[in-house]
Amino acid sequence: MTAVNLLANVSPGLKGTSSLVVGPEHTAAKVGSGVIPVLATPIMINVIEAAALACVEHLLPEGHQSLGIRLDVSHIAATPVGMSITAEATVTKVEGRNVYFAVNCRDEKDLIGEGTHERVVVNVARFEERVRRKMQ
Repeated sequence: MTAVNLLANVSPGLKGTSSLVVGPEHTAAKVGSGVIPVLATPIMINVIEAAALACVEHLLPEGHQSLGIRLDVSHIAATPVGMSITAEATVTKVEGRNVYFAVNCRDEKDLIGEGTHERVVVNVARFEERVRRKMQ
């Protein structure tokens, strides 16, 4: 399957979202990225990637999935435990097997993060075989 066919249903402007209520397990203190009990940057990044997945995964052919290969985000505001966050990913460009996104994340009060994200579409079986060979 060619790259064009893989991403025939993915185009600029598509949006995906993902949300999370910040719990104690999502804090910088808990995940080891700081000591303050506020949303950890790695968790914000996870929610951003989930938004990108929600945007495109269901549009890919069977046996294919996208993998995150680049993420450039700023985490600009703290979010306390108990507050909801929502990430949004918007496709900005499709090039070959790669999909580019503008991403942002907001809590109930503020923009807390923003940036760009890139994913590549792979054949899952071939990818898993490459991983198996690496273990030999």
